[in-house]
Amino acid sequence: MTDIVSPTSGVTISKAPARRDIGIKRRYAAERRFQAYGIAAITFGLVFLFILLWTVIGKGYTAFQQTAITLPIEFTEKTIDPNNKRATDPSVLVAANYPILLREAIVKQLNINASSKPDVREATAMLSKSAPIQLRDMVVADPSLIGKTVNVSLLADANIDSANKGQIDLSVDEKNRKVNDKQVTWMNQLKASGALHKQFNTGLFVNGNSSRPEAAGLGVALIGSLYLMLIVLALSLPIGVAASIYLEEFAPKNKLTDLIEVNINNLAAVPSIVYGLLGLSVFINFIGLPRSASLVGGLVLTLMTLPTIIIATRAALRAVPPSIRAAALGLGASKMQMVFHHVLPLAMPGILTGTIIGLAHALGETAPLLLIGMVAFVANAPATPLEPSTALPVQVYMWANEAERAFVERTSGAIIVLLLFLIVMNMGAILLRRRFERRW
Repeated sequence: MTDIVSPTSGVTISKAPARRDIGIKRRYAAERRFQAYGIAAITFGLVFLFILLWTVIGKGYTAFQQTAITLPIEFTEKTIDPNNKRATDPSVLVAANYPILLREAIVKQLNINASSKPDVREATAMLSKSAPIQLRDMVVADPSLIGKTVNVSLLADANIDSANKGQIDLSVDEKNRKVNDKQVTWMNQLKASGALHKQFNTGLFVNGNSSRPEAAGLGVALIGSLYLMLIVLALSLPIGVAASIYLEEFAPKNKLTDLIEVNINNLAAVPSIVYGLLGLSVFINFIGLPRSASLVGGLVLTLMTLPTIIIATRAALRAVPPSIRAAALGLGASKMQMVFHHVLPLAMPGILTGTIIGLAHALGETAPLLLIGMVAFVANAPATPLEPSTALPVQVYMWANEAERAFVERTSGAIIVLLLFLIVMNMGAILLRRRFERRW
C-alpha cells in the first residue's frame, strides 16, 4: 500500500491495490484453463478414436481382397457321369467326385509327379475346401460343361491367402508356420504365371457363415440386420411418436403421468442384456416364437429403442414455440388438427434424428441378440424374418472367438462394414434434420 499527498488540500490518501483488476485476471486465467481442459479432452478422445480406426482398418482392409488360383478344370465325363445317367437322374451331378478334378488340375499346373502323394496332397491343400462345392454348383447349373476344359478362379486356402497378403512371416523356419517351403515355391510359380492373384472379395458380402475363413461371409448377417432394422423402424417409430404425442399434448398432468415419465427415463438406462432376458422369457418361452429369428430380435430391439425415441420426440415437441399452438387454436383448429397439422411437422427433424440415432444404437447391440439365440451358426440366407438368422454385431462376436488366424482379418473387415452402416445412418440423420429444419 502506498500513500499519496493531495497537492490542493494537503491530505494524505492511501492507494490500495486494484482488487477488481485482480479478480478480472483470475477470471480470465480460469477461462483459459477451462479452454485448455476442453482442448485436452477433445484431443484425448480424438487420439483414441484414431488408434481404434487405425487398428481396425489396418487389420481389416485386406479382408476386401481374396487370393484366388485360376486353373484349367477339365470336366471329364468319366469322373462326373461315367454311366451317362444325368438325363434321368440329375443327382449324379451332385454326388460326383469333384476333388479329383481339382487334384488333376493343380498337379498339371504345377508339373508335379502324380505318383508323389505327399506333393499332391500339399499342392491340393493350397486350394480352399470349398472349391469342390464351387465346381459342383457350376456343373449343376450348366451340365453342358461336362466334356469341356474351362478356366475357373478358385479360392485359395486361408493360409495361402494370409501368406500372399504378407500376414505370415515366411522368413522363419517352416516348422513355425503353416505354409511350408514347397508351397511357398509353388505360390511364387503360380504368381509368376498369373494363376495366383488377388480379387475383390465378393464372398464377404454374399456368402453365409463358414468354418473356413476364406469362404466365410456376411451375407446372412446383412440380411438379418436388414430385417431387424425394418422391424424396429416399423414398430418403434409409430408407437414411440404416438406415445410421445399423447404424453406431451393430451395426457393430464398428474401422479400417474409423472410415474410414466420417470419409468420411461429409467428404461432408457436399463442394460440391453435385460431386454434380451425379457425377450427370451416372453417372446420365445411364453408366446412360442421361433428361436434365432429376426422377428424376435426386432421385437427385443424395439423395446430397447422405444424409450430413446419417446424422449427425443417429446423434446422435439417441446421445442415447437407455444405461439404455433396458440395461433392454430385461435384460428379455429381443433386440438387434433393443431398437433398433426402444425406441431408435428415442425417437430419432425428432431423426431427423425432421434429415431435414426435409436436405430443406429440398436444396430450395434449384441447382448440381447445372444440371449435369444441369434448367435447360432447359420449358413443359408433367411427368406423371411421367421427363419434363423444372425446380425452384424453377433457375426463380429462369433468370428472374434474363432481360433483360425484368418478370422482376425474377417473380424476387422466386419467391423469396418458395421461402422460404415452406422456412418451412413448418422449421415442420414444429419441430412434429414437439415432438410426439415426451420429456424425461428
